[in-house]
Amino acid sequence: MNDPFLPIELLGIIAFAISGALLAIRKEMDLFGVNILGLTTAVGGGCLRDVLLGIFPPQMLRDPTFALVALGTSTAFFTLLYFYRRDTSPKAKLRYKAILLYCDAVGLGVFTAVGVETALRVYPNATPFLYLFVALLTGTGGGIMRDIMAGETPSVLIKHIYAVASLLGAVVYLLIHNVLSPSLATLCAASVTVVVRGLAAHFRWNFPRIRRTPPPQA
Repeated sequence: MNDPFLPIELLGIIAFAISGALLAIRKEMDLFGVNILGLTTAVGGGCLRDVLLGIFPPQMLRDPTFALVALGTSTAFFTLLYFYRRDTSPKAKLRYKAILLYCDAVGLGVFTAVGVETALRVYPNATPFLYLFVALLTGTGGGIMRDIMAGETPSVLIKHIYAVASLLGAVVYLLIHNVLSPSLATLCAASVTVVVRGLAAHFRWNFPRIRRTPPPQA
């Protein structure tokens, strides 16, 4: 695979595979389930992007590198926790939660930037709406499928400015891609997404929502 974005994309694949594997482990899935969730999280968004842009067959099917890396990462992570899972303290649970958060944020940032770069390359004269939509789909698609398969409400619908972080990263890429090299623009856009996602999680930034109130006591 002769691709200048390969190192950046591999970082996103590994990060998303870990987040998918960790959620599967928390749901007490077996090794097969861990691999399926890790693979789906890592390559799902890219597959949706390619189908939407008319790239057939999708990159994952033309070159198995990403799929193999995702499967290897998921298996290695499962093996590590299988033999060192004795620590069930609250501190360990917080550590696992932090791993899930930041791996998910890195994957979101990388694939948001790669998504908008791919859309610009395939359709250089399209509207900004197309670029932003493809970026959001690429960044969040794998995570949405992961959450649905694990029986969770997709994070993009409920978690701390998740989609907005992706859109901000895409906007940054569109603003700077004519000034910086594609690789550097991708790193900058991904970094913005990761920082915004991390800050939102730390400070619990959320959009308003309507919560169910308990019924009045008789």
